[in-house]
Formats: sequence, C-alpha cells, structure tokens
Amino acid sequence: MTCIVGVRQGGKVYVGGDSAGVAGWDVTVRVDPKVFVNGPYAMGFTSSFRLGQLLQFRLKLPEPPRSPKRLYAFMVNEFVEATRECLKTGGVATREKEAEAGGTFMVGVRGRLFIVESDYQVVEPAPAFAAIGSGAPYALGSLATSRGSPVARARQALAVAERFCIGVRAPFRVLSAP
Repeated sequence: MTCIVGVRQGGKVYVGGDSAGVAGWDVTVRVDPKVFVNGPYAMGFTSSFRLGQLLQFRLKLPEPPRSPKRLYAFMVNEFVEATRECLKTGGVATREKEAEAGGTFMVGVRGRLFIVESDYQVVEPAPAFAAIGSGAPYALGSLATSRGSPVARARQALAVAERFCIGVRAPFRVLSAP
C-alpha cells in the first residue's frame, strides 16, 4: 500500500511519495522516506521498506551514461543487474518456480522517468508522468488533468490518492534528481 508519483517537466524528474506503512489492517505513518536520492538517481519505492532501505543505503550504481540513446539500455542492463545483486544479498529478492522477483520502484535520472517492476523489467512511460502503488489509479487521474509546477502536481496527486485510498497517508515528500 503506497503511492509514488513521478513528473517529468523542464528537463528534470520529480519523484514524490507518501508515508504510510501498511500491514494488514494497520497503518503506521513512518518517518523513513519512500523517496530519496542515491547519487544522480531520484527513487521512490513500493512493496517493502527493506527494499527501499537497500536501494537507498546499500545499492552502489555506476554513473549513468550522458548519451540519451544509451540510457535505456543502461537501465535494462547495468542498473538492473546491480539492483538484482543488491536485493539478493540483502534478502529481498525471492525465487519461485525459477522466476526471480524484487519489488516495484520508480527512478528519475538524466531527465527521464523509469519504473522497475518486480520482475525487473524496465518501463519508460510515454506520458510525462507515472504512478505506482495502491494509490496509483487516483494519482494518475490527477496527474493527467493537472497543470502547473511539477512539485504542486505531485503533491496534488498524492493528496487525491490519500483521499480515496486507505493505504496512502501524508506527509508527502517530493524531490528531484540532481
């Protein structure tokens, strides 16, 4: 249960997230953020707080290429392989019937927005925005119809998700990739 949003605007990517930690019917507003910066990457995660802790504090990534033509291939190859190894050693990656799974998270880098799905596929959404987590449908509706600053749009989308989704809670954090 969560909501992570991304907005691409003005050559930058803004990633925002809520603060809910959900277990069954229990909700805890957490201090540790679901969105953070790791080097040149702005990230936001769903799935597990352990996933986020590993992405934020343990994952060591090479510098992304400056060439826009090479960035997607880099994300599919070098970025995902480093992430898989980190999640395996950190105890988050699971294996069932020879299929490996990690968790779902969003990445903003070099002005582009990516989603890494739990099976490690890399998605680059065509629209200049995206949302993941249980609050995603509400946030996407908001992002599709809003205008203005990327930070205001992200905050509004998170507020809409909170209004309609039991697993989304303020405070909201929005940051951008350096």
